[in-house]
Amino acid sequence: MTPNALIRLDEIGQSVWLDNLSRSLINSGELKRLIDEDGLRGITSNPTIFQKAILGSGDYDLFLRRMLDQGIRDEKELFLGLAFEDISRAADLLWPIYQSTNGLDGFVSIEVSPDLAYDTDATIAEARRLFKTIGKKNILVKVPGTNQGLPAIEQLVSDGVNVNVTLLFSVNRYEEVVEAYLRGLEARTRRGQPIYEIASVASFFVSRVDTLTDKLLESRLSLAASKAEKEKIESLLGKAAVANAKIAYKKYENIFSDKRFLTLKAKGGQIQRLLWGSTGTKNPRYRDIKYVEELIAPDSINTMPEKTMMAFKDHGQTRTTIADHLEEAERIFEDLKSVGIDINDVTEQLEAEGVKLFSDSFFSLLEEIAKKRDSFL
Repeated sequence: MTPNALIRLDEIGQSVWLDNLSRSLINSGELKRLIDEDGLRGITSNPTIFQKAILGSGDYDLFLRRMLDQGIRDEKELFLGLAFEDISRAADLLWPIYQSTNGLDGFVSIEVSPDLAYDTDATIAEARRLFKTIGKKNILVKVPGTNQGLPAIEQLVSDGVNVNVTLLFSVNRYEEVVEAYLRGLEARTRRGQPIYEIASVASFFVSRVDTLTDKLLESRLSLAASKAEKEKIESLLGKAAVANAKIAYKKYENIFSDKRFLTLKAKGGQIQRLLWGSTGTKNPRYRDIKYVEELIAPDSINTMPEKTMMAFKDHGQTRTTIADHLEEAERIFEDLKSVGIDINDVTEQLEAEGVKLFSDSFFSLLEEIAKKRDSFL
């Protein structure tokens, strides 16, 4: 019998999480099968995922009617009621994983409203509410890693709220996020509060970096003045995303082996694991599991769409690859700059686009829920 490549990732030290959640996934038994047979260790969700789940079927109609019968009318409260049910049931299915890994895995993520991404105080208030309302230890509240999100992350960790920092594209921003996490833990220890059950992950988005960088490179191909310049530009296609992630992982290794964290570890503090997000391949010219195979790393997480998970299970190669071509990765950004592309500009644009994308999905979802509410009433 061929070993399950997904199980093999777990043996290497990389946890497989699913970037999808729906009521049909739970009701059909498929989620439990993924946990039992394919080594699934966690789940991430976002407004776009819930939009597809809720609007793509009638699975939520009965529960929606029930909330309406209880007098709930506000579309955001109706959405949260639907989401809480899915999140809670998924968390229950993953609870044995949480217990067996001593709180390392077994988490389900729920995101604060994307329209709060640039409002620190509102983000803190909503994250506290989500964490308290669901009331389970194996919940992560997703907070966008914007500049305004940084103080929110620090405060929430200090409060004892588990945080999944999302929409990370920049290595510099990643370092700021880790700093906020460490400060949050330190604040708790100064107050004499425990830190051993606080969990956090940093969701570093991958494929979108290539999508935008490749677009910029292709626009420069037609302007190339020589064959050599054209070849240089072509050699950079599909390289930026993995290079960016590898450099982030190197920073992660350095930070979490440093004396500052080891002092917190001695008091029960957990590492803030890097989670590779946006790992489905969007460019058909690239291998369908490119952003899984090239980023296999100990003490990390890869959250995959179902299609990518099944593709990796079918033909994934499992060996630690995070350190492969690391020197080349560090040169990529100088090469990009030489052809007029600054990775900092790329990641800044991607952060803004990511916030807008999730916000647009969220408001579209609320509009559709309002329409269903009105038709049911």
